[in-house]
Amino acid sequence: MAMKHSLDMRQGQSLVMTPQLQQAIKLLQLSNQELAEFVEAELERNPLLVKIEGEATPAAEAVEAQRSDAREEGDAATQSEARDQLDAPGEDVYEPGTGSDAAMPANASGPSATTDWSSAGSGQSSEDFDYTANLSSDVTLAEHLHMQLNFAGLSSADRLIAARLIDETDETGYLRTPLEDIAKSLGADIANVEAVLGVCQGFDPTGVMARSIPECLALQLRDRGRMDPAMQAMLDNLALVARHDLKALMDVCGVDKADIQDMLLELRQLSPKPGAGFSSDTTVAVAPDVYVRELPNGMYAVELNSETLPRVLMDKAYYAEVTALAMRDKEKEFISECAASATWLIKSLDQRARTILKVASEIVRQQDGFFAHGVAHLRPLNLKQVADAIEMHESTVSRVTSNKYMATPRGLFELKYFFSASIPATGGGEAHSAEAVRHRIKQLIEDEQPGDVLSDDQIVEILTGFGIDIARRTVAKYRESLHIPSSVQRRRMDKAE
Repeated sequence: MAMKHSLDMRQGQSLVMTPQLQQAIKLLQLSNQELAEFVEAELERNPLLVKIEGEATPAAEAVEAQRSDAREEGDAATQSEARDQLDAPGEDVYEPGTGSDAAMPANASGPSATTDWSSAGSGQSSEDFDYTANLSSDVTLAEHLHMQLNFAGLSSADRLIAARLIDETDETGYLRTPLEDIAKSLGADIANVEAVLGVCQGFDPTGVMARSIPECLALQLRDRGRMDPAMQAMLDNLALVARHDLKALMDVCGVDKADIQDMLLELRQLSPKPGAGFSSDTTVAVAPDVYVRELPNGMYAVELNSETLPRVLMDKAYYAEVTALAMRDKEKEFISECAASATWLIKSLDQRARTILKVASEIVRQQDGFFAHGVAHLRPLNLKQVADAIEMHESTVSRVTSNKYMATPRGLFELKYFFSASIPATGGGEAHSAEAVRHRIKQLIEDEQPGDVLSDDQIVEILTGFGIDIARRTVAKYRESLHIPSSVQRRRMDKAE
């Protein structure tokens, strides 16, 4: 076969990411703290940028005017190039004034606008929300617990409860907030909160999320297989341990002096502060990006936290003064780059704020049942459903929900926690929430009569009768996530009783 060299001319298309577009995408996924640090760095680098401090109304009006100028009077070639690239799958960034901007209420004219939703939303989805947590170099106790929560196999509603329990855990590893208060704020049953706490207390480090020192020590002793009635009696009388009253301890524990000394040695090997080994220097209080509040008419107002939004403008007077001076070509190029960078940054910050408001508003609309009635009323929701509703790409919604928090009447939640899986319905009806299906499975097993234990196949038949299209292996997975034994194990337990 003969080989030869030749030159061919071919035409093709490729996506080129400009530095400006990369910056806009980067700003979307930054947390409010990271965004503030980024803007501070830009203020130091760009002499044309000026930060607005406090509530200076004229300055704020100047920012809005410049944002409008950046959107309407920007360089035509740059705008066209950005729009072409934003249409590419996976790299969508919201541009004000296009697409779903028309779907916003009339009063939502800017990033600080408020959006009202009635309690009439509904949602369907068929996929789990999958994400990978980004850990810092110095892992905090909360980050360590949240990482384990991802693999705990809890339902979407129980994940919300667990996340709240983790947030209420202090740096030493203790849960100080009463469970009754947490259950009330989430609209959850106290028994369900206690069950979720039992799962979370199995996380590493052993003894974490205990509500008292005796409970913390008891968790560690159970993990070591050393919890017995004598040790429980000692934990119930730690005041005697503190006084070194060996005789009284021997009496309450019912053991001799040698055993008491061994038990005290075991206690000294335990950690009364299980969270002490984790970093606390880098812990930063979470500031919400969005506020949700209930209005007297039963609707929900969604508004951005303006205190976390850095506000900057370009000093046009200084720019005009500098450009009027005689400059070399390099100096002119530098000033032009600074002006373009400042204009794009102002526009990108405006896009970011509007996109967060849109995504948060749609989440509130879809999950209004949670805000009205509690965690058990979470609806199935995925990224695509929100993206389709607001006419954006899934990747944009994914970036917006990362490291963004929503302050609600029921507590502070990360946006990604409102996404949950769904179970299809028979006959093409409305999908069922995975949490609702788990709850129904739990109720069926709890209502079993002695000697009449339901197998997974029987549970599938019952659920099918309720219009739930579910496979046997899914029933088994949900049953195991609820820490319920198999039908064979439950029959053995019934016989043992």
